[in-house]
Amino acid sequence: MNKNTFIGFIVGIPLLVLILIIIILVNEPEPEGISRGVAYKSAALLLTDRESCEKMLKEHSQEYFPEKEQNNWYVKYMNYLYAGGYLDPHEIPAKSDTAEGFLTYKEAESLAEALVPGSGKRIHESSKKQNKKLPADEWWYLYEELRQALDKEGTIKVLDVFLYGTPTNVKTATAWTAYTSGGNFQFEGISLDSYIDWELKLLVKGNEIIALKEAVTDSITYKNVWLTTGTGGTFGVYLGSVERTFPLEASLGQPEDFANNIADISLKRGSLQKVTLKKKKISGKVLAVKDDSVEVEGYGSLKLDKDFKVYRLYGQFEERSVSDILVGYDIQDFVVAHGRICAALLVREFDAKSIRVLLMSTNFQSIFHPSVTLSAESGLLLTYGEKEVKVPPKAEVIIDTSDERLKDGRIVIAPLEKGDSISVNSIQRSYGTPAYDGTIEIRKEADGLLLVNELYLEDYLTKVVPSEMPDSYEKEALKAQAVCARTYAFRQIQSNTYSKYGAHVDDSTRFQVYNNLQAASKTEEAVRETYGKLLFYNDKPIEAFYFSTSCGHTTDGSIWGGDPAGFPYLDGSLLQDSRGVLNLSTNSDFDEFIKKKDYPAFDSGFPMYRWETTVTNRQLEEEITEVGSILNITVTERGVGGIVKKLRVEGSDGVMTINGEGQVRAKLGNKYMSITKLDGTLMKNFDSLPSAYIAIENQGVDDNNITTFHIYGGGFGHGVGMSQNGAQAMAKGGKNFEDILKFFYHDTEVREAEQSKE
Repeated sequence: MNKNTFIGFIVGIPLLVLILIIIILVNEPEPEGISRGVAYKSAALLLTDRESCEKMLKEHSQEYFPEKEQNNWYVKYMNYLYAGGYLDPHEIPAKSDTAEGFLTYKEAESLAEALVPGSGKRIHESSKKQNKKLPADEWWYLYEELRQALDKEGTIKVLDVFLYGTPTNVKTATAWTAYTSGGNFQFEGISLDSYIDWELKLLVKGNEIIALKEAVTDSITYKNVWLTTGTGGTFGVYLGSVERTFPLEASLGQPEDFANNIADISLKRGSLQKVTLKKKKISGKVLAVKDDSVEVEGYGSLKLDKDFKVYRLYGQFEERSVSDILVGYDIQDFVVAHGRICAALLVREFDAKSIRVLLMSTNFQSIFHPSVTLSAESGLLLTYGEKEVKVPPKAEVIIDTSDERLKDGRIVIAPLEKGDSISVNSIQRSYGTPAYDGTIEIRKEADGLLLVNELYLEDYLTKVVPSEMPDSYEKEALKAQAVCARTYAFRQIQSNTYSKYGAHVDDSTRFQVYNNLQAASKTEEAVRETYGKLLFYNDKPIEAFYFSTSCGHTTDGSIWGGDPAGFPYLDGSLLQDSRGVLNLSTNSDFDEFIKKKDYPAFDSGFPMYRWETTVTNRQLEEEITEVGSILNITVTERGVGGIVKKLRVEGSDGVMTINGEGQVRAKLGNKYMSITKLDGTLMKNFDSLPSAYIAIENQGVDDNNITTFHIYGGGFGHGVGMSQNGAQAMAKGGKNFEDILKFFYHDTEVREAEQSKE
């Protein structure tokens, strides 16, 4: 190699490298940007939720976008930021071209500074680059910092889900709806259609997807899905609320073999790869439902598969939840594979024929018992494991937590003769030693023994009605109470509150008081004469709340914080034939009403219709400890009928608000309280206010620096639904039980339970 060639080689190589670098730089694709609409949506969701943005868009007088653009998905989010001062409409004009264009460095910095001062420095660029579009990755890095600063409560979450539907493949889908294994979400402004049958990592708030963080894989297996019959060599698959159709190659099986089975189906890039059928089924009465297992009579306790599903097969097919598996019933089949329950199939409608009640200890102190003593006139039959043991008539059986007979999980006890009852001698009720129809199951838990009484619902009601309403009351009032109690029990069985203990309810005031007083012929007749009857509103059994005595006016279903629209039959009214409604929302109006001791109402003749009491700040401070020395108490919000919903307590160390009728009653009541009833008699040893229908007068401070508050009140109980004493007065006036129920539960009807519709 000569000298010139060598020099050319040495000079040429760097030059060639430089040329290649220039070519790469020139042809390198521009980083993907992020639209302003998507960025501003994500920013708004740091501050609020989608529903609040929609509400503000509907109510806010300032319309930033032109009328023809008001329906675009990003308008509500940008309007929210404009209204809050986070965006300047002069710098970021409110029009579609702006929203659909790319976010710049300068705009991102300005928004970040408005959200969290100081955060914009991270992406501050020179003036030459400020108007360039910001790469999407840089926005999401910045967004994580903003999220840490603004989302202290963790309302924005990262979810791993399978995406199985969007409006692209779900004909009935509403716009921007994504159907996933984690639930249904809105995905406004996000591109998801190409990721159907992918595993995705999503950033979400509530039911809104903020961003697709990662497309994890296109090889997925849908576990424990329900297969249906297809047409033309296809089969159907239910994925959540979506039914999909897949073609079936002959090598995978025949479509008719797949229908009405549970299976795992594996896909790669949306193409079916494998179908694993799961055909083994078991059935039996469910004895307990826990977070990770279900106990089935005859099979013991079986673990739930990680991807366990519940499907309702009768009526309209629907995916349900584990809470829909009812203890005490055999209305479901279970699909089992590899020793675990993969799916529960609800095959028959719930008929409410029986109920399972946790029996509490004496004075209803606990659901747990250190030991249990039982007997029966005819003797007892004890069943545990595979053994059956007979106990002689009247002989006692004592069982404690160390009893060897509990090693198989439970002991089931029944009387030897049909129609006999089981006495639980280790507990006491108001009438003495209680006796129970049906069977009693004893099971051991870490805190002691549980007693579950299983019996027919109608037999249960014969011991609820006398415990909830005196048997001296009019027959029609007792019949109204029986229908309320049956409807309430129907709903409580479905609620499955005690499913992990194998029960539906307990026997205390938390549900309905059961067997605290002996059944009487009159109450038994009331139950028998209303056999099977429930209260319905639009084909569904209602929430049949009831209470002792009104103040002359009931309240609506929002008293516990719910939406009153969810309980249209609990609307609140005067207890007069006119069923009128008074506006008692102001303290002055309610004060005038509650001080009228003779205000006409159905239950105005009962002692608790009006009552009074006094309480001092020192007494209240034993319960209200947050504000120092209490100086004043003011009602700041009243519900329908004047019931207190919010109470302001001012003290030497601050101010607090007490919310809800239950808390108001608990916080203002105390063990020193003496309540003077309408008839002049006193009620003592009652550490809660009888109701939250109250007016409060501050009577000033005495020489000992003690402030006294006088409370005028009316009624006994929460005030929602039926007043039991109001029902008694109506029955005495000649109204029948259906008239009474339709008065207290507006627009309802009484009919047989068999007519219930899901």
